[in-house]
Amino acid sequence: MTRSLWTLNLLAMTFLVALLGMSVTAAPIRIKDLVEFDGVRGNELVGYGLVVGLNGTGDGIRNAPFTEEIMSNILERLGVNVTGEQFRPKNVAAVFATTSLPPFSRTGSQIDVTVSAIGDAESLLGGTLIMTPLTAADGQIYAVAQGTIIAGGAAAKGDAGSIVQGVPTSGIIPSGARVEREIDFDLSSLNTVRLALREPDFTTAARIESAINSSFGKGVALMLDSGTVRLDIRKTGMPSTAHAIRAVEDLLVEPDLKARVVVDQRSGTIVMGEDVRISRVAVSQGNLTLRVQENPIVAEPNPFARGKTVVVPRTQTSIKEEPGVGLAEVPTGASLSEVIAGLNALGVSPRDMIDILKSIKSAGALHAEFVVR
Repeated sequence: MTRSLWTLNLLAMTFLVALLGMSVTAAPIRIKDLVEFDGVRGNELVGYGLVVGLNGTGDGIRNAPFTEEIMSNILERLGVNVTGEQFRPKNVAAVFATTSLPPFSRTGSQIDVTVSAIGDAESLLGGTLIMTPLTAADGQIYAVAQGTIIAGGAAAKGDAGSIVQGVPTSGIIPSGARVEREIDFDLSSLNTVRLALREPDFTTAARIESAINSSFGKGVALMLDSGTVRLDIRKTGMPSTAHAIRAVEDLLVEPDLKARVVVDQRSGTIVMGEDVRISRVAVSQGNLTLRVQENPIVAEPNPFARGKTVVVPRTQTSIKEEPGVGLAEVPTGASLSEVIAGLNALGVSPRDMIDILKSIKSAGALHAEFVVR
């Protein structure tokens, strides 16, 4: 009984240690989430069309003559002659329709479309996009869009004010475009496929090469550079290129990324990678406040005396320097958690912390790529 209980406790401790080890190490990621396969990509489409059925929130024809031109062209194609006619509707708007044609899309399949106003329309809410051809970079028509727009905002106005929530001049049409032409690409004819890393890195590329060769055999994958790994389809032994890609994309690899600090000055956001290191440095931060205050005095003349009222300026100035928090030391080779703890010890705001990180980088103590957006 005692031996069984001791064995059970030993197994529980072993499982706990294994679980802790799994939480410490970085989780592996599928190859399909790290690379793009050569030829397996989408194609951007764009079209110029007309939205109708708006509730008086369309383009002002006088300010957007291109809206009148496309409306005339559509009516003439439908057999309505409007040459020389004067019409000023407020329920139409000229728009751009954009979408991405997924790889291997077949004729008749449907894709989502994004519609955006290009004139002075106030809202596309409730509008309908009229048949709009969508072309690619080669000038060929690959899809046709039409349907009711779902706008993502609302707008209202009165004589003395207006309010806008979201972006009512842009919306989507779910499954609003139908594919009319297929991309001429034969995947099965490829003998080799290149894997393009989304984040080029020699270590990650080498790990992808090793994972593929360990699964299929040596010589199947070859790292060409930091962003490309070549896959030999014939050596995989798979019946087709699609089967080989299917087997490769689910292999697990632990990526290795550069140490990087990303700063967004507009929102005051700071993101630091796990491998960011800082050499031994001391940081102090304080604020200097300069205040100028005007308190003018009105001087009135005595009753029944000759004179006039004058304004005598009175200016008060002061300079205040906050005591700060002294020096905070960050030790040599500090990890991410130690860096955060050292900067938080200063008690500064995120925007002040951005200036501190810039200064540490200028001093040569921040060993990471510093990206400011």
